[in-house]
Amino acid sequence: MGTSARPADGAITLAELREFASFPAATQRYIRRSLDIGLHRRDAMKLWSRDVVEEASIRAQARIYGRLEEIKAVVPDDSGLDQMEPFMAPLVTISAFDLGQDRLCSFSAYRFLYERLLGAGARPWLPGAFCAAASLPHLHPEKRRALLQSISEAAATAVGWSNREPTFYPEWVEKVDLSKAN
Repeated sequence: MGTSARPADGAITLAELREFASFPAATQRYIRRSLDIGLHRRDAMKLWSRDVVEEASIRAQARIYGRLEEIKAVVPDDSGLDQMEPFMAPLVTISAFDLGQDRLCSFSAYRFLYERLLGAGARPWLPGAFCAAASLPHLHPEKRRALLQSISEAAATAVGWSNREPTFYPEWVEKVDLSKAN
C-alpha cells in the first residue's frame, strides 16, 4: 500500500508545481515572499525587499499576517454559522490586503497561497473569503471584475473539498553562475 501512495503523491506534487509555474513571475514571487512571512521561514525583509516601498509593504504584510495563527486555530470543522465569524472576518481582512497588493491575479493563485498558509481545512472557506475580499471597494472596479471572473463556477459551487494537505511549498532559489560551475 505504501508504494501505491508514493506515485500518487509525486503526481500531486507535480500538478502543484505545474500550477505554480503557470502563474506570472510577479505572482510567483509574491507567493514565495508571502510564505516566507506567513510561515516564518526566513528573513523576508532581507531576502525580498528591493526598495523602501517594498520594505513598507513587507512590514505591513508581516503585521497583517500576525493574525494567521489565530485564524488557523479557528478553522471551522463544519458549516455552522456560529464558527464562521471568528474565522471569516479576519480571513477576509488578510485576503483584502493580499488582493490589494495587486500580485494575486486570480482565484487559483489566491487558493494556492492560502491552502499553504492555512492548511487544507480552510479550503471550503476560500471561495467565500476570496469573493468577499475581491468585491471590496478598496480595489479598482476593473480589478474587482477581473478577480471575480477568475473564480470558476466549479470552484464557487463545489460540493466537497479534498482534505489532503498541499505538498509543494515554493521557496527562494539562489541564482547560480553556471560559468563557475566547472
